[in-house]
Amino acid sequence: SDLKFFQGDPDNAVKMLTDERLSLFDSNEDGFESYEDLPQHKITNFSVYDKRGHLCPFDSGLIEKNVELYFSCVVKPIYDDNPCLDGGVPAKKLGPINAWWITGFDGGEKALIGFTTAFADYILMQSSEEYAPIFALMQEKIYMSKIVVEFLQKNRDATYEDLLNKIETTVPPAGLNFNCFTEDTLLRHAQFVVEQVESYDEAGDSDEQPIIVTPCMRDLIKLAGVTLGKRRAARRQAIRHPTKIEKDSKGPTKATTTKLVYQIFDTFFSDQIEQNDKESGGVKRQRCGVCEVCQSPDCGKCTACKDMIKFGGSGKSKQACKQRRCPNLAVKEAEDDENIEEEDVPVEKVKKVSHAKRKKQTQCNITWIGEHVQTEGKRQYYRKVCLNDEVLEVGDCVSVSSEDPSIPLYLARITSLWEDSLGKMFHAHWFSRGTHTVLGESSDPLELVIVDECEDMQLNYVQGKVNVTYKAPSNNWFMEGGMDMDIKVIEDDGKSFFYQFWYDTEFARFETPPKTTPSEDCKFCGSCVRTREREEKEMPRAFEPLMDKDNDSKALYALACFKGVQYKVGDGVYLPPDAFNFGVKPASPVKRSHRKEDVDEDLYPEYYRKSSDYIKGSNLDAPEPFRVGRIKEIFCHRRSNGKSDNAEVKLRLYKFYRPENTHKGVKASYHTDINQLYWSDEEVTVNMTEVLGLCQVEYGEDLNESVQDYSSGGPDRFYFLEAYSAKSKSFEDPPNHARSVVHKGKGKGKGKASAAQEPQDSQNEPQTLKVPKYRTLDVFSGCGGLSEGFHQAGISETLWAIEMWEPAAQAFRLNNPGTTVFTEDCNVLLKLVMSGEKTNSLGQKLPQKGDVEMLCGGPPCQGFSGMNRFNSRTYSAFKNSLVVSYLSYCDYYRPKFFLLENVRNFVSFKNSMVLKLTLRCLVRMGYQCTFGVLQAGQYGVAQTRRRAIILAAAPGEQLPRYPEPLHVFAPRACSLSVAVDEKKYVSNVTRGNGGIYRTITVRDTMSDLPEIRNGAAALEISYNGEPQSWFQRQIRGTQYQPILRDHICKDMSALVEGRMRHIPLAPGSDWRDLPNLEVRLRDGTMTKKLRYTHPDKKNGRSSTGALRGVCTCSGGTPCDPADRQFNTLIPWCLPHTGNRHNHWAGLYGRLEWDGFFSTTVTNPEPMGKQGRVLHPEQHRVVSVRECARSQGFPDTYRFFGNILDKHRQVGNAVPPPLSRAIGLEIKKFFQAKDLYTSNKSVNKSCLEM
Repeated sequence: SDLKFFQGDPDNAVKMLTDERLSLFDSNEDGFESYEDLPQHKITNFSVYDKRGHLCPFDSGLIEKNVELYFSCVVKPIYDDNPCLDGGVPAKKLGPINAWWITGFDGGEKALIGFTTAFADYILMQSSEEYAPIFALMQEKIYMSKIVVEFLQKNRDATYEDLLNKIETTVPPAGLNFNCFTEDTLLRHAQFVVEQVESYDEAGDSDEQPIIVTPCMRDLIKLAGVTLGKRRAARRQAIRHPTKIEKDSKGPTKATTTKLVYQIFDTFFSDQIEQNDKESGGVKRQRCGVCEVCQSPDCGKCTACKDMIKFGGSGKSKQACKQRRCPNLAVKEAEDDENIEEEDVPVEKVKKVSHAKRKKQTQCNITWIGEHVQTEGKRQYYRKVCLNDEVLEVGDCVSVSSEDPSIPLYLARITSLWEDSLGKMFHAHWFSRGTHTVLGESSDPLELVIVDECEDMQLNYVQGKVNVTYKAPSNNWFMEGGMDMDIKVIEDDGKSFFYQFWYDTEFARFETPPKTTPSEDCKFCGSCVRTREREEKEMPRAFEPLMDKDNDSKALYALACFKGVQYKVGDGVYLPPDAFNFGVKPASPVKRSHRKEDVDEDLYPEYYRKSSDYIKGSNLDAPEPFRVGRIKEIFCHRRSNGKSDNAEVKLRLYKFYRPENTHKGVKASYHTDINQLYWSDEEVTVNMTEVLGLCQVEYGEDLNESVQDYSSGGPDRFYFLEAYSAKSKSFEDPPNHARSVVHKGKGKGKGKASAAQEPQDSQNEPQTLKVPKYRTLDVFSGCGGLSEGFHQAGISETLWAIEMWEPAAQAFRLNNPGTTVFTEDCNVLLKLVMSGEKTNSLGQKLPQKGDVEMLCGGPPCQGFSGMNRFNSRTYSAFKNSLVVSYLSYCDYYRPKFFLLENVRNFVSFKNSMVLKLTLRCLVRMGYQCTFGVLQAGQYGVAQTRRRAIILAAAPGEQLPRYPEPLHVFAPRACSLSVAVDEKKYVSNVTRGNGGIYRTITVRDTMSDLPEIRNGAAALEISYNGEPQSWFQRQIRGTQYQPILRDHICKDMSALVEGRMRHIPLAPGSDWRDLPNLEVRLRDGTMTKKLRYTHPDKKNGRSSTGALRGVCTCSGGTPCDPADRQFNTLIPWCLPHTGNRHNHWAGLYGRLEWDGFFSTTVTNPEPMGKQGRVLHPEQHRVVSVRECARSQGFPDTYRFFGNILDKHRQVGNAVPPPLSRAIGLEIKKFFQAKDLYTSNKSVNKSCLEM
């Protein structure tokens, strides 16, 4: 019934084209020279049909399958633009059509479509009335291709969501009989669009980056299950005469760099970075620096290596290691990387690195010089020794060769010399080569680092003396940024090395070497001292015995020290969750399977794909937060002889209940403060070694400030108002002994005077230190998430921000009226400053050298983010070189602190080369630095977002540590270790996945927001209610705000809205729960049922025996375009490609009230990268305000622009709670500087005792 027949030609239609009116040629021509010389005509009022007269589309593969298609029309001269019939020749059964083509991707209004027959080219104008419905559909997809190609030419880094955004906001040209494009239009035509893109790429210049490899096209290809290269095989249809598209002249600027950064990155981004000196371009490069070969170390075994000085050779031949001959310079790298799935960070395999140095003895003459200077037991210590005519004395550095000739010489400082029964000995304090740190081969080959490794050794292992100098930062270091400095620090004579840092091998921290004051004796070793101190700290020690409380079985003490922290009776302590249990058995969350057993498979044909019980964004596996106790006694058991056994220090504690530990369970915790506890008289004894840290727990009534003020004074502060009895399951007033020793009697309003005289209240002292705020420059600031967190921590004032994207820059201005925001390219600004300018073209004052004390920023990383790997042909190196520009800012301004934020994969890009070069630059500048990966969910947002953070501190400052997690979080989102060159690094976090607070959930985040509908657009509405949870109280802020802003959500098409309406509310629901129904949509149209027409090799049949495949490919044969279905509730493309893509778990997924958000994206799309964007109960995608809350932005924070601009600002931001936690760490070190003197005595006394 769908078949339409061609209605026949008019009587005057001519059969063959011989009409004079059309010819551009002389009639006596012998024929046409070539295909290109075919005459061209325009045709109007056309219909296309097969030889039986059925009207057919010409783009559905019939021509390619050699089905003969003919057309009837009115033919007009090529110069006639009027589609009416006047002046045309009616023609019948022209053809058959050999090829059809599109041209005009040049930004013009319409794309042109044409046919080629054996005799002529025809350009289509208007179809006949009967052919119009078929032609309209083709125009739609052709216009769609035009949008896609033109958009991606200008925006190569765009994501799939950006493209949808473009399509949905494009108004179709007049004359096309549809009024808007949707995602459905794009997916419906995906195969066609991708083929057009392939053709476009083939027609382009060979040096042009193909559009098909852009991240956006790769996502579309995966989602829609497009077959690539199909057209190459068919080769009949071609894009003809592709018009060159004007390149956007505002392309990326080249990176502006300082000399130093330029030299380090030169090998990597050679073609990206402006070469300041054209003359120096003459050196022939041996390596591309990018490929695996270039990044591997010298092998140490080939002839070239054996000659190298570092392997003990002469160094004459100057040959590169044979194993490292770069393949890239011979062969331009082929396109390979593109088919890798990008979703998850691969779990790197880590080799166990053995630390033992296997050394080789040498033949040598050894004689002592002078008398021995000290005797200890059997050891006689000397100052000097002569070894093979070389004089060595204590403090000199020597090389030791390895048993394995492929390992470079070991280097050590002699810290003492002696003779004993083992012979002539020395104590070696080892250096590590820079190449053995995280820097790997990017390190300066002559740079060493001090490590805490040392050992006793026989002198006959020494190969010879070497010179190792300490390169201290110059006195004028802060002002020397950006000076033309040579990358070389010292000349390589084979015997000379230098060091700047002490290196922590576990955490990859480069720090200023510890100041050691070697005593006069001749056997001082800093490494031994530090190792001893560390071991000492690991052992708990008890002090100040309480004689008055004497007891036969145990000795009681007033104080204990553990890991450098002092604990006293009455202090609050953290313990792991398994340290003790409570009197109430909690109602454990039933790990019920969300899978329903008796599903009607005909109604829910895709439900079978939900085989796994794992739900994305679920907190079922989240650990419990730490237990909190208060120390009642510190004691050691007495031995039978009455002496106390000091090896085991024990604590007797009172247990505190958290709200969720009471019989009320988890629901109780939702309304209470996360730092509220309940006193209990239950007691427990634990080993001191279990203690995880110190905290403060106060009785609310005893505080001389409000609970809010007390709590906001810092983490680790808890309070209780009531006691809980597990026996009677009741809450009561706490007993007298629960009130803290310090505060007793001080009420909220009273005792202010006496408070001043109470010296015991030492816990609050650090708060009184005024921390100066660092003058900060925020580069790539976005709407200001990073700065906001730093401001909340009180450590910085952002005086300058740089943000190229206008809407985000405006948002930054709205929230920081005092900041100078530069809306321009960071490279342009740096160039101005470096050339001595004081203002930019708009007259804004530029920060000068010495002005910037803190530099923070997240260089955009599309070019190398986890969502799109690059290989050396496809990396969008401009984006990378923003990292280079950013490092140049650091080199020029030399701030006291530097922070670089990026996606988790920043540390893995290009075999970790981007990370290594970044650290290499900082080390060369003289910065102490380190890297780590943090999970934002552990710092108080209901969202998983892993971020790489690089920290650096100038000489004279202390390198901050990474903040300990505050909140527990789902463990599978917390794998934060990083493998570099097969060695595993962790940030310095000691408490692992533990946290002092419970996890924050979607309910905590947004349950108080009023209900809105799909497409809600009111920018300001009323809250309609009080905050429900601690998080909501924090996020609304203390100022009473009746107005809720930006609670607006995207208006999704009728079909998408219909799908959202049918997603159930149960946790873990997504597209696989959709019913296969015909339903009426809000625009009045009906959806179709999805037809299952093919056997599915992988999934078999349903329980009712129904087929499960929707395309021939499910049976293993190539896709047939005729199988596509549209306008169905279950999107056809998802079962089509689901088997290859983890069943597209999470698309059209709802958030779960008790779970967390996926990484907040820049544009919530139910079929996007993160498809879990539906509200837990309402039939819509999440609102801008909900996303902002999932990032931890206060409700008063303003965004700017239209709804998509706002979503992008929120999605690109650093969550303020994360940057706040980092800021507080920097602040800690500042306070530590002031407290350093007072604390030193405490630790010292701990050690002495």
